[in-house]
Amino acid sequence: MPKRVLLVLPTRTYRAKAFLEAARRLQLEVVVASEESSTLGRLRPGSELVLDLADPTSAVGEIGERVDGLAVDAVVAADDGAVLAAAEISQRLGLTGSPPSAVAATRNKFLMRERLREAHVSQPRSWLWPGGEPPPAVELPAVIKPLDQAASRGVVRVDDRAQLLSAGERVRRALGDRTRRGAGPDLLVEEFIPGPEVAVEGLLRDGRLSVLAVYDKPEPLDGPFFEETVYTVPSELVPARRDQVTGSVEEAARALGLSQGALHAELRLGGPRPQVIDLASRTIGGRCSAVLRFRSGRSLEEIVLLAALGEELGDLELEPGTRGVMMMPIPRGGRLRSVAGRDRVLAQSGIDGVEMAIPLGGRVVPLPEGDRYLGFIFGHGEDAQQVNSLLRAAYRDLEIVIAD
Repeated sequence: MPKRVLLVLPTRTYRAKAFLEAARRLQLEVVVASEESSTLGRLRPGSELVLDLADPTSAVGEIGERVDGLAVDAVVAADDGAVLAAAEISQRLGLTGSPPSAVAATRNKFLMRERLREAHVSQPRSWLWPGGEPPPAVELPAVIKPLDQAASRGVVRVDDRAQLLSAGERVRRALGDRTRRGAGPDLLVEEFIPGPEVAVEGLLRDGRLSVLAVYDKPEPLDGPFFEETVYTVPSELVPARRDQVTGSVEEAARALGLSQGALHAELRLGGPRPQVIDLASRTIGGRCSAVLRFRSGRSLEEIVLLAALGEELGDLELEPGTRGVMMMPIPRGGRLRSVAGRDRVLAQSGIDGVEMAIPLGGRVVPLPEGDRYLGFIFGHGEDAQQVNSLLRAAYRDLEIVIAD
């Protein structure tokens, strides 16, 4: 009998196709839980559950008797909006997974900061700014963040008190009135940490961290908005610094109480110790996982599914060579009218792929209000500098028209 996995997929996730393809390659049966009936096709009758993922307790309640009788061997979340519901369902089914309380800390940046502070993990100083109240007394420059967003949405650097006030109003307006009395959502204000930024892709099994990749981010991320562009692997950090980075991620995961599953962490390297900026209990976002090529031939999603099932993972070393992905910058808001030049770009040496994430005619919203990537370019080369240059040149060669 093939093993069966419950994939919890937010309707708007980029990650559905990659996880469904990974399950197919592993010959797994799949049950999909999402907020809406799937448009992906080819799912067996009865293999879909429509749940309110924004309310994990309600999601488990909506499943009711179906959860208790659901014969699945693992529950895997594909994105931030699914991780807490997946943790609650996994616990309800008695399956292996991180405690929901630990996963909840990854979905609330203030709670995460409190847990890391209690465990003396190196991180930026931070202050809570409750909705409807004056901003706290903070040291500037600082960074404003929503408590529960990803992909840099609502993240703004401010250099003075006036910018702090105006940015707070802008971010709350972008998020909408999601609180009582129209006060707007609570925000987090953090100390701005200068210096380069790296990311870590990892996998926890029984509390032990396997580092799958450390990504460099060759472009500076100094604000005022934090639109991520290029990631390259493997990292060019010296071994001692890389060990510091992975050690900080281990400390952070332990402080939050995470024990099982994928994690993705962001760290700043502006001081003697890496500073933990964020940690999510899921894989890297967007289509960026395609940049990882493992010696085993497995994709990142296959490795995550195998780990959830307690199976052997194979060789977790990356293939030789430097690879990179660009999350295409969004130059302006409007609608995506046309994209030309893809064949020309794909013919260039070192370019492996171009994928648009927004369909023609779709709405394009830049940061800090936006929450969708424009698209992705993949490439390879001799080193990170060459790959970064190739991706930048490829983006310039695309003729992207965005108009009202």
